Parts: sequence; C-alpha cells; structure tokens
Amino acid sequence: MHGNTLKLLVAVVGWWTLYGLLLAAQLLGMEGPDGGVMPAAHALRLGLASGLMWIPLSGLLLWWVRRWPIERGRWLRSTLAMTGLVLLMVVLRAGAVAALNPWIGWYQQLPTLPALLWASFGNNFLLLWLMVGVAHVWLYARRALAREREAEQLQARLTETRLDALRAQLNPHFMFNALNSIAEMVHRDADAADRMLVGLGELLRSSLDHQRSQLVPLHEELRLLRHYLEIEKVRLGERLRLDWQVEPGLDHLPVPPLVLQPLAENAILHAIAGKTAPGLLRVAVRREGGRLWLEVGDDGGGGPATAHHGTGLRNLRARLAYLFGDAHGFQIGPGDAGGTTVRLWIPCPRQEMAA
Repeated sequence: MHGNTLKLLVAVVGWWTLYGLLLAAQLLGMEGPDGGVMPAAHALRLGLASGLMWIPLSGLLLWWVRRWPIERGRWLRSTLAMTGLVLLMVVLRAGAVAALNPWIGWYQQLPTLPALLWASFGNNFLLLWLMVGVAHVWLYARRALAREREAEQLQARLTETRLDALRAQLNPHFMFNALNSIAEMVHRDADAADRMLVGLGELLRSSLDHQRSQLVPLHEELRLLRHYLEIEKVRLGERLRLDWQVEPGLDHLPVPPLVLQPLAENAILHAIAGKTAPGLLRVAVRREGGRLWLEVGDDGGGGPATAHHGTGLRNLRARLAYLFGDAHGFQIGPGDAGGTTVRLWIPCPRQEMAA
C-alpha cells in the first residue's frame, strides 16, 4: 500500500473512531424516557457503530470527489453527480442501520422504511456535504503540493541545465588558455612545454573526474588548482611565487568545482604575467563560524589594485548564484599587501563530506 494512502486510511479510521467514542460519551450523559442512564456497554456499542460505519462511506466519498471534483468548467455536472452520491449514501446509511439494528440496538422497534430514510436524511445530509467540502480541501491540498513538488523539480532541472551550460562554457575557455600557454613555450623550451602537457593531462583528468558534480571535496579542488599552477609555474618560472595558507582539517568540505582556478588565472593574467619582476600569488582557505572563506590574491607589484574581469569570473559568479542564492558572498578589492584579492564565502555544512 502506498505510504500516502496508508496515512489517509489511518487518519480516516482514527477520526471516526474518535467520533464514535465522543458520541458514546454523549449518550452516557443523556437520560432515557424512563429517567435512567444508558448502560455504558450499550452507549459504547451505539457510538462506535455509528462512527465506524462512516469509514467505508468516507472511502467511497473520497474516491468520488477525486473522480468528480466540483471545479471550474464542469461545476454543474460535478454538483449533480455529488448530490446523487450524497443521496445514495443517505440511503446506504439507512440500509446499514436497518440491517445492523438487531445487533446494535439503535431502535427498540425499527421504524418504517420511509421514516428511516427521512431520519437518515435529516441526520446525515448536511454532515455528508460537510464531508464533501473536507474531501475537496484534501484534494486541492494534494494538487497544490504536487504542483509545488513539480515546480521544485523543474527548477532543480533548470538549475542543473544552466550549470551544465556554464560548465560547458568554462571548459573550452580554460582549455584555450592552457594550450595558449603551452604554445608559447614550444619554440622556446621544448622540455618545459612537455612538462606543461603532462601537467595539462593531470589537470584534465582531475576536471573530468567531477564533470557532473555540483560540489566536490575541497582537497580535490586544491589538487586541480595545484596542477594548473604547475603549468603556469613552468611558463613563468621565478616570476610566479606561491603562498598557500590553507587551514588544516577542511579537506572534505564541499565546494563548487573550478572555483579557485578562475581566480588564480585572473590574478596571473592581470597582475603577474605582464611583469618582469617576481609576483606573489596567495591562496587562502579558512573556516569562520558557518562560512568557508576562499581567497586568491596577488601583490600587484606594489601598484594599485586592478579589477579582475573575464569569462572565468562571470561564470563563477553565475554558478555561485545558482548553487547558493543569497547564501554566499563575493568581493573584489585591494589586498593587505597591495594588489588585488578576491574573497568569497559559501555556507559551511555542519558535517564534512565523506572522503
């Protein structure tokens, strides 16, 4: 049995059982024509029988409301169908009372059929329409929940599609820059170009391992960044100095893939590659409260901060927005020792990702 159906069945049985017990308690407090109080066993039998008889009728009513809901476009036809069901259930209720009266004892002497039908109509007609209203509330609530879930699923698929598009845009961009760097070295230093190709192979392997992942462990992202910086280190030599400030114990925290490489690429392109003097690239990762801070900065050669732009950063901003919404931060500004520092933070989960 489906989980939702089982919950509904439990709710219906529980409700009418409670209804029967309350009715029995009410009967216990009433005096009969002879001034006596109804025996507890008789009151309990009458109350529970009156309540439990509604269980199969409630199932029929819910099924009918799902089949013929009163809604725009067919309200007249549905209202007529619902009225027919209500009258049928009035008759069924009267028939059940007539059939079970010898064992339950609603009446000392069973009334005539017209009187029994009229009594059933008076006792149950309005109650049945109240049940019709409750059934429609249940039906519309289920529909609203289903639409909400479908909307969430569609939004998730849309976000996945957009992230895939961003990732597809980033990979050719990244490949072009890496191959361009290698092409610069082929005629100047063949051995260095060979080492760069080996590094590029490692870098692509790391990237492809998480091609479909929206989040990867931090240690995987740092490994990919190191492969990239090894390629740039071969190209730039002593002009590129590295300063790693990674707080220990954060290796398995989840981060978006290729979140640090575009920051390092922009710092190298705008602040280090064009200089003849050595330049410093700093990579810092730390946790503060519920946030994971990632920073990539350069020393700028002592000059003023330079705004970093480009496909990589635009792509990164878009991915962060899709993944975290307003629950992230992104700042570009001057570094403490000159140059430019890009700082971003993302939510830090309470439990680390499994290795």
